[in-house]
Amino acid sequence: MSNQLKTISPIDGSVYVTRDYASQDEISQALSKAASAQQSWKKVPLAERAAICSKMVDSFVANKEQIGEELSWMMGRPIRYGAGEVGGFEERARYMIDAAEQALAPVQVPHKEGFDRYIKREALGVVFVIAPWNYPYLTSVNAIVPAIMAGNSVLLKHSAQTPLCAERIAEAFAAAGLPEGVFQYLHLSHADTEQVIQAEQVNHVCFTGSVPGGAMVEKAAAGRFIGVGLELGGKDPAYVRADADIDHAVETTIDGAFFNSGQSCCGIERIYVDASIHDAFVAKAVELVKQYKLGRSDDPETTLGPLVRASAADFVREQVADAVAKGAKAQIDPALFELDQPGSAYLAPQLLTEVDHSMRVMTEESFGPVVGIQKVNGDEEAIALMNDSEFGLTASVFTKDIEAGVAIGEQVNTGTFFVNRCDYLDPALAWTGVKNSGRGCTLSTLGYEHLTRPKSFHVKKSV
Repeated sequence: MSNQLKTISPIDGSVYVTRDYASQDEISQALSKAASAQQSWKKVPLAERAAICSKMVDSFVANKEQIGEELSWMMGRPIRYGAGEVGGFEERARYMIDAAEQALAPVQVPHKEGFDRYIKREALGVVFVIAPWNYPYLTSVNAIVPAIMAGNSVLLKHSAQTPLCAERIAEAFAAAGLPEGVFQYLHLSHADTEQVIQAEQVNHVCFTGSVPGGAMVEKAAAGRFIGVGLELGGKDPAYVRADADIDHAVETTIDGAFFNSGQSCCGIERIYVDASIHDAFVAKAVELVKQYKLGRSDDPETTLGPLVRASAADFVREQVADAVAKGAKAQIDPALFELDQPGSAYLAPQLLTEVDHSMRVMTEESFGPVVGIQKVNGDEEAIALMNDSEFGLTASVFTKDIEAGVAIGEQVNTGTFFVNRCDYLDPALAWTGVKNSGRGCTLSTLGYEHLTRPKSFHVKKSV
């Protein structure tokens, strides 16, 4: 295997970034430095940690134009949306900085005469963050900022598709004056990633990626008795009830399905629509999808960029072909989008109707610009179909009856449930999944619980 990482841009197939993989010496030094730096960092007052992290965010946001351009070349997001990820990074980081005081405060227990009793939240040590390419800053910030705020040190391994993201975060922390060793990154092969998970200095792993990737992390960490947070895939459903605002439901679900070319773990991948409004919903959705402009992601006019690689686009093409062969109807003519060619990373968006769960596109994660729209007869059928999945990351319902919508949410097996919106992470809410969508929790004050350990103090005041 080559000792170099090469990032192939989906825009034109060129090599955009070349980096050397970390050597064994560099890995060992980084682990030792992280462990040593953490011992001092955990003693730094929380207010000082917050000040440094806030300066890091300031520095990062100031670089948003360069960051947006790099994202378009590394993973294909249209440059017109590049600043959005920077804004999301800032929103989540600042919320978690502000939430730290409450989240890390000692837990007080009921008074007991003659005793002081409380529970402190202590840092774990070294947190190893493994981040993906599809939302490279948003996924990584979920763990990095709260881990450092909690008094941990962080070692980041970013996807080979987005190596510059790790470097930009490191530059921002350096500009903010973070002590050396508290945040580091390494460009790692798969084998060396497993080696780091198994290193004695690592005390917790935060992984975002595929289900097979999550299985690798669990296997590598087995027997070490360390925490492992896994944010994996999704096949997220939306249900449009008969009383929904159709225009809002169409606009929201289609954006949720096709933003970032559908490459989102919490994107909408299947839509269930009440039979009474199904045809009207489909007609409006078709017209909206036809307005997308498929093109190079460095073109400001592009609203739908290429998938990360041609093989990912071909995977979606296979799902569409499977569905059509089983009776589904393709509502979008790919010829409307000139760049869509077999074997290309450029893929036209597709709406499929007359679908059912015998089709791969309704059960298998697509991670591309395709969504199936299935007709249902009421809440009971919709709930059963929403739950008929190996995944459970998010789910949505569109309705004017909020009480009914919440009642549906109580019956859907999912980590996050939306009413009249989708595809968004509110940093005040716990981000978690069920079934093959993973385990653990990031964001909100609850996210800090997974990046710290409780330590109980039981003090008898007189003897």
